[in-house]
Amino acid sequence: MTFSLPELPYAYDALQPYMSKETLEFHHDKHHKAYVDTGNTLLQGSELEGKSVEEIVKASYGKNQPLFNNAGQHYNHIHFWQWMKPNGGGAIPGSLEKKIGDELGGVEKFKNDFIEAGKTQFGSGWAWLAVKNGKLEIMKTPNGENPLVHGASPILGVDVWEHSYYIDYRNRRPDYLKAFIDNLVNWEHVEKMLSEAKV
Repeated sequence: MTFSLPELPYAYDALQPYMSKETLEFHHDKHHKAYVDTGNTLLQGSELEGKSVEEIVKASYGKNQPLFNNAGQHYNHIHFWQWMKPNGGGAIPGSLEKKIGDELGGVEKFKNDFIEAGKTQFGSGWAWLAVKNGKLEIMKTPNGENPLVHGASPILGVDVWEHSYYIDYRNRRPDYLKAFIDNLVNWEHVEKMLSEAKV
């Protein structure tokens, strides 16, 4: 199974004003495509050829850094596009909201802690809401790492590499993170991933 670049599930200008057409064109068509193309080159002839993206991410972690970097970022971005939608944010589905309340101290505390994880991830990386041992957990990872390699299932992630926000927000990463959590998140997709989480 080779990597392939998924179509965006919305138009390039659909997330404005919170994420611009220009950002999506660069981020999807250039950055994500580069992870796909490089990942496919590195997969050729390897023992991981034909495996799922998740299997490749887990198996290459700590063993084949170039392949892991590109497979991890491909996995992350497949879901990143799905974690956003036009007119996103807003009300969180009831079962997910209850779990956030029970395990993370309520929606406002969760949002603040999620933004803080993204703000304090030094350099490039991601902030996550993940499920580990059946419980919700906020995590942050460097570069292309994700919760899969730390025994957890990601159900929401935000890209804090500069290419994700610099065109629109310059160096104002906190403003980007607030716009993401308040106006872009596709909570239905988060709920779906929660229902499918395996850990």
